[in-house]
Order: sequence, then C-alpha cells, then structure tokens
Amino acid sequence: MKAVLDHIGIAVRDLDDALEFYRDALGLEIGETEEVPSQQVRARFVSVGEASLELLEATGEHSPIARSIQRRGPGVHHLTLRVDDIVEALAQLEARGVRLVDRVPREGAGGSLVAFIHPSSAHGVLVELKQDRPPSG
Repeated sequence: MKAVLDHIGIAVRDLDDALEFYRDALGLEIGETEEVPSQQVRARFVSVGEASLELLEATGEHSPIARSIQRRGPGVHHLTLRVDDIVEALAQLEARGVRLVDRVPREGAGGSLVAFIHPSSAHGVLVELKQDRPPSG
C-alpha cells in the first residue's frame, strides 16, 4: 500500500477564531468552507505546501469533532494518508490484523472516500485513509 500525507485535521471550537491565527497571523492561504453533513462538521483547508491542514468545527453536539473537543479540547484530531485504492488498502490492513473504525469507506470532504484506522492500532493516533474523488467521466 502506497500512501502520502494528505492533511492533518485540527479540531477547533470556532472556525472564524481559528482563521485569525492561520490566515491573519500566519498569512496562509485558506480554502472555501465545506459542510460535511454525514460527520456534522464544517471544514476549511489551509494550504501548507504539498499537504494541508483541515480546520474542523462541529455543527452538532453528536459530531465526532464535538466529542473530541469535549474529551481532549481543541487541537490535532487526526492525520490523513492519501491512497490510490482505499478498498484495497482497508483489505490489506484488515488482513494484517489492524483494528479499523470503518471497514467500508464513506464520503468525506470534497467528495473523497475516507475510512479511519482505530487509534489502538496506530499508537494512539487516529489515522484517516483518503481516496480522492475519481475523475468524472
């Protein structure tokens, strides 16, 4: 399985407040706001070279981001590795005994497919696998 760093997810209480630091203080380029209803989250990607930061604000109290902030406060939530074939990657991981949060990919930001690896298998880190949206065609 070949994978590259795609982005690092950062849980924030308020996107506008976070933008004051990432956009205004650091001068980073900020993407458009995207709602991901399936995850009850609002996301903004921040360009930092070949990878990016994903600022995540909960839009509902049962959102994974809301629960994460309640337990640990704002901060790094996950790291995302981009793969060419997420279904194949999940099958390989499962065959190797890796504990998965998602055995089947689901829709993520930008129409991508995503699935999470349980932190217990990744030394305490929540790892997201991402496959970009296939070209329409």
